[in-house]
Order: sequence, then C-alpha cells, then structure tokens
Amino acid sequence: MSADKKMENFNRFWKQTRLPVIFQRKRPAPLLIRLPYAADNKTWLRNNEKNKPSWDKLNGAWEVPQAWLERAIRLSFSRYGACYVIQLYKEKEVCAPACWNALGADCEFSCMGANHSTGRPNGRWYEISDTFAVLWGVQRYSVRLLTSPNPALNPTRIPQTA
Repeated sequence: MSADKKMENFNRFWKQTRLPVIFQRKRPAPLLIRLPYAADNKTWLRNNEKNKPSWDKLNGAWEVPQAWLERAIRLSFSRYGACYVIQLYKEKEVCAPACWNALGADCEFSCMGANHSTGRPNGRWYEISDTFAVLWGVQRYSVRLLTSPNPALNPTRIPQTA
C-alpha cells in the first residue's frame, strides 16, 4: 500500500466526528485525543485529575499525558460506548533454525517456506531455541475500534468511515 493511501486511511479515522480518537504517539510525546464537540470536553476529559488537558490547535485535539491512555479509553466508553485508538505496533515473524537448516521441502513454520533451507535469513533474529526464533519488524501505526464490554454502553451502529 502506498504512503498516500496509508495517510488517507489514517485521516479517515482521525477526521470522523462520531467517536473519540485517541492517538498514542511515540513516547515521550503526549497523547492526542480528538473528541466529538461538547462544551464540557476539557472538564470531562480532565475528570478531576491534577493535570489539565491542553488544546493542540495544529492538530485540533487535546493533549494529555501518555499515562492517561487507559483512563481516556474508559472515559470514552462511559460517554460514547466506543473509541478509536491509533498506536504503534511491531510486526512479528516467527521461524526457527530448524527451518533454516532443513533439508526437505516440508515447512511447518509461519514463514511458510520463505526462510526454508536458507542457512540463516537476513535480519536481527532472536534465537530462543532450535525450534523458535523471532524477528521484530518496523514500527507502524494501527487503528483499532474498541467498544465497551458493557452491552448497554455499546452504540448500536459503529461508524467505520468519516
């Protein structure tokens, strides 16, 4: 997928106005929280905490400490029943020296034969044992829709697009 297409998908979630969007940027940057408009958003988001949210005019969102992630999700559940969370993750590939050094064609690892009989594939593999090795990929942003575990708070129709 092209970088332009990825940004378009990211913007689709960021710009929708029906549910909160919590953007966990790379540490130590604060969280950005974009909320559907309500006159009491700052007070509601603060929720009697010592720190006050600050408005980020450039991004059109509230800035709050990274430590507020879980609290912001729960607050979103209480008022909206759901929220979008955008955060970094690393892809993981699992394989093993047993695969790399195999002589036959049969491969039962998650590489689906891509590393089979290669001796040792490229990358920084962490070898745990002869039957397990892990390669962590690059960090990428992921968008997840989280819904309240309380069925009474779940919205009947979750918007998927802006």
